[in-house]
Amino acid sequence: MDVLVRAVNAALFVSHGIRDDCHVILHLMGGEGPNRRIWFDGTRIGGVRPDERSIAGQIKGINKLPIPPRDRFKEFSSGILHSGGDINQTLHDWDERGVIPVFLDAEGGGFNLIQHPNDIGFILSDDQPFSVQDRASLQGLDSLSLGREWLQGHSCISIIHHLLDES
Repeated sequence: MDVLVRAVNAALFVSHGIRDDCHVILHLMGGEGPNRRIWFDGTRIGGVRPDERSIAGQIKGINKLPIPPRDRFKEFSSGILHSGGDINQTLHDWDERGVIPVFLDAEGGGFNLIQHPNDIGFILSDDQPFSVQDRASLQGLDSLSLGREWLQGHSCISIIHHLLDES
């Protein structure tokens, strides 16, 4: 849980504000039962403080609810929604909205952020490498390496924000 919470914090919060040009979709795919997606919408989010307890409380609250259908996000609180689905569903949703999917991988390619400054969806795993099944879903997508070392997700997010802010 702490890995996910740090990712949300790094992606959305800046000093005294929220990045309203950023969205985070967490894929909760471990354990029993169907997969769940949690969407933190930076354009609408409210009532969440930039501390791990606050964010974790939102995720725990959502996990107590029944999972909505894969193709429908249901609002939990202001700017926080949840739905069923997995990475393939998110990739399908992004395709419909014109979002360019790029996955972060230490062995990834050299996707050029400067050529695509808007509407990029970054995919990164938690503290484990992508599974064989996830890798199959990501095959053929652009990839980006931030170095040879396996970095923590929240660090990758901070680096990506820096690179995008500089372009």
